[in-house]
Amino acid sequence: MSTIGHILQHKGNEVWTTTPDTVVYEALSLMADKNIGALLVLDQAGVVGIFSERDYARKVVLKGKSSRDIRVSDIMTDRVVYIKPGQTVEECLALMTDKKVRHLPVMAEDRLAGLISIGDVVKAVISDREFTISQLENYIIGVG
Repeated sequence: MSTIGHILQHKGNEVWTTTPDTVVYEALSLMADKNIGALLVLDQAGVVGIFSERDYARKVVLKGKSSRDIRVSDIMTDRVVYIKPGQTVEECLALMTDKKVRHLPVMAEDRLAGLISIGDVVKAVISDREFTISQLENYIIGVG
């Protein structure tokens, strides 16, 4: 069973961030340049929110606002849910499903260790299942 730490070992722990005062348009440009769906929002105190494509779609586009006129702090999700490196992929998937989030910061002690997306979790689940199937096939072939 994979852990979040295993995912970060393969994926890496690079995290793209922005600040609360950044104009939403600039944050979206960074997301497009990096081909990512969310940015962690940091200030001097640490993680204060997460800004995602979902935040933009629901709080800017659907409300007729302009991304050039508002700040990330105006639309970011400020109740951030975290996961720890030692937690399992299944625990992460359950948390994401329960909280209806697609990105989770990974915190090791009081340090930001990475960011996990739903795509990372699904890839890990598929990989674990493929490994189990392979092992079962090898066992069946070896027994026969």
